[in-house]
Amino acid sequence: MSDVTTHSETVETDAGTARLTWHRAQRARLVLAVSHGAGGGIEARDLRALAAELPAHGVTVALVEQPWRVAGKKLAPAPKTLDVGWRGIWPTLAGPGLPVVAGGRSAGARVACRTAKELGAVAVLALSFPLHPPGKPEKSRADELLGAGVPTLVVQGGNDPFGKPEEFPEGPYDLVEVPYGDHGFAVPKRAEIGQEQALGILTEEVVKWLASLV
Repeated sequence: MSDVTTHSETVETDAGTARLTWHRAQRARLVLAVSHGAGGGIEARDLRALAAELPAHGVTVALVEQPWRVAGKKLAPAPKTLDVGWRGIWPTLAGPGLPVVAGGRSAGARVACRTAKELGAVAVLALSFPLHPPGKPEKSRADELLGAGVPTLVVQGGNDPFGKPEEFPEGPYDLVEVPYGDHGFAVPKRAEIGQEQALGILTEEVVKWLASLV
């Protein structure tokens, strides 16, 4: 018998129709809600890996598709609109009555950081946090990360052009590096670790961190 059941549902928000794909643990102790970035969807390798691994550890995973993505648009809207969509799905995430960890990759991580305290998230998981646009370290978004106001884990690829681990400022958060990983946690063939190993590091660190929360 499988430890996880999967189903999708749509949720109406003030930014349009969002979609949640649930990967439910049989005996869940918390919910991790993670959204995609501005250039992709919930098929991202890190989101798929977490959805496959975490239910066995008592964590229900909700993969969140923002309204612009559900509508088939190719470009993400302004940050304010992303926040509206995220706020709109929150009551559904919190419905089961379990603690909810807000998460996302890239632009989704920024949304989670900006809204965590306001929505009552118990923590934030920031995958590939885009600290700055590639080649423009002066345009820092560190204030969003530093202002999350709840326990936060950043998982960052060692070669992420949006911010390498050593570029991140000191602050009230934990940071884990996935060696050789780019913004999508892809590792080159010449790397000392393979793609499966890289994703294994990511999921193992997230499992450990989530266990420390509840």
